[in-house]
Amino acid sequence: MVEPITRGAGPLDGIRVLDFSRVLSGPHCGRMLADLGADVIKIEPPEGDLTRYTHPRVNSMASYYAQQNCGKRNISLDLKHPRAPDLILGLVGSSDVVIENFRPGVMARMGLGFDALAAVRPSLVYLSISGYGQDGPWAQRRAYAPVVGAESGITWMQGQARRGEYANDVMSHGDTYTSLEGLAGVLAALYQRTFTGVGQHIDVSMAETMLSVNEHLHWEVLGREADGFVASFEPQDYPVVVAGDGQRVVLSGHPAERGTFELYVAGLDRPELLDDPRFADVATRLRHLDELQAELAVGAARFADAGALEASLARHGLAMGHLRTVQEVADSDWAKARGAVVEVSDRAGGAIRIPNSPWHFGAADSGVRGQPAYRGEHNREVLSELCALSAAEIDELEAAGVLSSRLPT
Repeated sequence: MVEPITRGAGPLDGIRVLDFSRVLSGPHCGRMLADLGADVIKIEPPEGDLTRYTHPRVNSMASYYAQQNCGKRNISLDLKHPRAPDLILGLVGSSDVVIENFRPGVMARMGLGFDALAAVRPSLVYLSISGYGQDGPWAQRRAYAPVVGAESGITWMQGQARRGEYANDVMSHGDTYTSLEGLAGVLAALYQRTFTGVGQHIDVSMAETMLSVNEHLHWEVLGREADGFVASFEPQDYPVVVAGDGQRVVLSGHPAERGTFELYVAGLDRPELLDDPRFADVATRLRHLDELQAELAVGAARFADAGALEASLARHGLAMGHLRTVQEVADSDWAKARGAVVEVSDRAGGAIRIPNSPWHFGAADSGVRGQPAYRGEHNREVLSELCALSAAEIDELEAAGVLSSRLPT
């Protein structure tokens, strides 16, 4: 039987968050706040978060939903119902943070925009995540991670690295990176609030985030061709080789770069490459990069196993990583020692494995807490605790369709 995970006091104990967000870009931020000890209350529509319908599922609990929402309390509220805003205002009165990722203007049209909520709670920190920002010519465009990846130049760059083969990335970077940028904004605003006593509206866009995290933007916008030198590290060219035991590994460092080439020659025990005219300098090595990669692969294959290869590379200051599956790293001794992956309840006695948060505080407890909630599971608990509603009043709200729930039978 897997019980809810209990932890000690987190850095954000005492902070309450209302999480109106859906799918990934907001929920991941809310999950991180919960891992840091905040009381995060997810406000879910009657139709449910889209991720509840994803697969795989265990006992009607979608593992995708569990990963992004574990540890949050849950109320299910029809925000379009005319009585919903009054309930929300009651919750806001004792809350510190609001997270929403609707298109710009949607929350305001429901009477739940920043101005309306800040009038009730001036200290409120209000995070809006959107595709292109709360204003500007693209504000009302629909935006999902693959769309923003295309619009922000990331998909083009990845295609260039694959020699013109363009495809969407398997990871929703535009969502998760923006969640973390949103988290940074919330924490900064909470810190500022300790001096001013006043909250604020934070506007974070996925497109600006993808520009911000693009460490190659400085080079791309120069509009210059790399002629005879390695531009901006070019990690897409780092070697992927196979050791003698068949283990595929990734080597770190561009093999054509001055200084790094010599380290590869030493680490892979290929001294003859120093005298090969194809590899005489950076420019020639770049022109013959495929051939250089092939020569390095020959050297790697001569090592008995990946461990021997890594030891040799390390002696010369080069890093190497095993090309692992997610399953392999989740099952590794490293992941177990660090608690990097944890088991949470599937709400029926079994477990769902999800990633833990990456922080290890010296004087606080952080990490996955509680368990994933069913839709509307905490309607009564939250509304009686924070809005002082009676059982009869909550029954009436459910009968009127303001509240709903989908609990296990």
